[in-house]
Amino acid sequence: MIKNNRNSPKMVAFCGIICSNCPAFIATSEDSDPKRKDLAELWSKEFNTEIKPEDINCDGCLLVDKRLFSYCQICEIRKCGLEKNVKNCAYCEEFPCKKLGKLWNIIKAPEAKATLEEIRKGL
Repeated sequence: MIKNNRNSPKMVAFCGIICSNCPAFIATSEDSDPKRKDLAELWSKEFNTEIKPEDINCDGCLLVDKRLFSYCQICEIRKCGLEKNVKNCAYCEEFPCKKLGKLWNIIKAPEAKATLEEIRKGL
């Protein structure tokens, strides 16, 4: 974990998304059904798939044996990071890889890439 602007820890996913800023993580940590409902509607439209409010439960992808958002359960980047036993992809010898590039294009998350690059510079 790294520190955010308020000096509280933030969880950086393998792909660079800051889990603690993710709306699914926030809805779960606040146990907010209205936030789950709103997010399910938004992501269903955005990703052209059906996501139900009950699918919005996630404690962060770095944690094992905890609740994960449905995509995180099958995420190739998460699987790879766990297999390689790295804190996140910035610590991987193969950074950046094709898997990351593909995900960053799908989720449109330039901040995820920037987060990992910032971590990588500090190594």
